[in-house]
Amino acid sequence: MKYILILCLFMLCGCTARLTDFTVVSTKNIDLARGAEFVREDKRVEGTDTKFIFLFIPFGLPDAKEAVDKAIESTPGGVALLDGVLEKEWFWFIFGYEAYRVKGTPLVDPMLLKRK
Repeated sequence: MKYILILCLFMLCGCTARLTDFTVVSTKNIDLARGAEFVREDKRVEGTDTKFIFLFIPFGLPDAKEAVDKAIESTPGGVALLDGVLEKEWFWFIFGYEAYRVKGTPLVDPMLLKRK
């Protein structure tokens, strides 16, 4: 009985792995010649791309680029993320999920804010 309980607890656990830290990351085309004009925000943002799993069937594969895009686009005028981290998280028993999560400080292009 004790071993069944340990097995059940093991099967209900998930995992988060820190894949990498980064100084600057962007999935956008940015003009680095204007880099001195960019403004660093005070708050950190987060973006996640999650796909679900039922039994052994995944409903797609998560994409780290999508997570970065969501984090950058969560800030108006955002063009990149600074001082961040990329993590992969998963959980599975009968239902589950797999996800990439990125956290970082947004870098904003003031010219993009003026256009909107």
